[in-house]
Amino acid sequence: MTTVNETYAHSLENADLRAFYEAAGFAGRVGWGERPAILVIDMAGAWADPEERIGSDLSAVSDSIVRILEEGRRAGLPIIFTTMAWDPSLAEIGEVVRRKTPHSELMLHGTERVTLRPEMGRRPEEPLVVKPRASAFFGTYVDAMLISAKADTVIVVGCSTSGCIRATAESAFNRGFHVIVPREAVGDRSPSAHAANLFDIDARYGDVLPEAEVLDHLRSLPRTHPRAAEE
Repeated sequence: MTTVNETYAHSLENADLRAFYEAAGFAGRVGWGERPAILVIDMAGAWADPEERIGSDLSAVSDSIVRILEEGRRAGLPIIFTTMAWDPSLAEIGEVVRRKTPHSELMLHGTERVTLRPEMGRRPEEPLVVKPRASAFFGTYVDAMLISAKADTVIVVGCSTSGCIRATAESAFNRGFHVIVPREAVGDRSPSAHAANLFDIDARYGDVLPEAEVLDHLRSLPRTHPRAAEE
C-alpha cells in the first residue's frame, strides 16, 4: 500500500496530501442538497469563554456563525442549537465518560457554562437540544426534527472541530445527509487539531467550504418558509 510522507502537514492547505487521499478514493464532493438546515453546535460559555477550562477565543468563529444565521433566517431554514449538560447528580454521565473527560463534571444544567452565548440570538422557534455526548444526533431528537423539516443537508457550525463538530458531521453523513462545514464558522482550542480535523471531515464526511461560498448559496435559495417573509 502506498504511504504518505509523515512530514506532510495534515491540513486543507496541503495539496500533496489532498492528492494522496484522492488517489486512495477519498475526498469526493458531496455538494448541496435541496433543503438545508443549520446545526449550531455548543456555542455556550464553557467553550466560547477563553477563561473557562475548555474554553478558547471563538470570537471570529462566532462572527462567522452570526452571518450564516442571518442568511439562514432570511431563507427560513430550520435552525437547531445544541449544548451539552448533565444533572448535578452526575449519574447520567457514566463512569467511563467522567474518567476520560473529567471536565464533564462541571457541565451542569442551569449554569453559565452550558448557556448559549447571547450573540447567537436564538429565537423561540429555534430549538435548543441538550445532548449527552459529542454528536448532536446521539441520544437526541435532532434526526427526527430534520426529517420532519424534510431537510437533506446540514450546515454544521460551532465547536469544537476535533470533537463535537467531527462527531456530528460523521453522524449526519452516516444518516445520508449532505454535510457542509463552513471553515471559518468552526473552531477548536488546538490549532493543529482544528486543521487536521477539517482535513479529515473534508476527506471523509462532508464538504468544507469557505464561508463566502456558503453565504452565496444561502442567498440564492428561494424564501419558501413562512418565517422568511417576515425578514
